[in-house]
Order: sequence, then structure tokens, then C-alpha cells
Amino acid sequence: MKNNVRQMVNLAMLAALSVLLVYLVRFPIFPSAPFLEYDMADVPILIGTFLFGPWSGLILTIVVSLLQAATVSAGSGWIGALMHIVATGAFVLVAGSIYRKFTSRAGAVASLIVGSIAMTLTMIPLNLIFTVKFMGAPREVVMAMLLPTIIPFNLIKAGANSIITFAVYKPVARVLRLEMAEAKEA
Repeated sequence: MKNNVRQMVNLAMLAALSVLLVYLVRFPIFPSAPFLEYDMADVPILIGTFLFGPWSGLILTIVVSLLQAATVSAGSGWIGALMHIVATGAFVLVAGSIYRKFTSRAGAVASLIVGSIAMTLTMIPLNLIFTVKFMGAPREVVMAMLLPTIIPFNLIKAGANSIITFAVYKPVARVLRLEMAEAKEA
């Protein structure tokens, strides 16, 4: 029982950190598409995924997406939340499943690479559907932006968040695992 509460507290802390990072670190990568902003929200989500598994990562993604939609990313509304849930959800389910089977540095690298590709590929139909249907962009404009802007943006965003996750995961995991171990002893 204490482990479940401790896990929920850690996931809540990671969710709060994710929303805070979106508030603090958010900027456009391509001047031609200033609405495509890099943010670090996926870093705490990926850490939670590696620590607690892909389904916990998906729940964390849903919670963070809804919190972002209600606060720092209110401008993109339910469309932005849904796109984030589906795209980051694909990332965490793929990366988390691979990392669960191969819990090594090589497994982490492979999971982050394949997860980044899954997220990028997921964003192609999401942009063609949601950006066209609900945001009113002409399909031809979105199609023309895929190769020079949308795909590179998603690869850069997922790649940067993967590199940061890889760099900080071990120290953060060590702290959270120590905290969980202390809770077991108490």
C-alpha cells in the first residue's frame, strides 16, 4: 500500500515538474513556424515511464496534457491536449515497453530512438487531421510543411528530450529509488 502511495506521489511530482518546465522552457525552433514550440514536458514523463513502466507513463502523459491545456497551453485547447496525449502516448508506450525488456544503457538509447520515431510518425496524421479540420489550415499548406518543418521539428523535439532524459535519468532515478527504499524501511 505504501509503495502505491509513494509511486503516486512521485508521479504527481513528475507531472508538476513537467507543467513547470513547459512554463519555463518554451520557444520556437523554426522562425517560419513559430507555433511549433520546443518544450521539455516530455522529460519528466519519460523519467516516470522508465521508473514505473509504460502504462504509468501514459497516465502521466494524460494528466500532464490536461493540466497544460488548462494552464500554460490554454491557447491550443483540447486539440493541443489530444495531440500531445496521442503523440507522447505513442512515445512512452513504445520507449517504455522496449526499456522494460532491455533495462540497460543500450536499451535506454534504443527505446528513446524508436520512441522518438514513433512520436514523429504519429504527428504526421495528427497534423493532417487536426491542423486541417479543427485549426482551419489548408491541407496543401500542411502537406507542404511536413518535410521541411513538421517532421524535422518533431525529430528535434523528441531527440532533444531523449538526450536530456538519458543524461538526467540515472541521478533522478537514484534519488527517487532511495526515497522509495526509505519509505519501505519506515
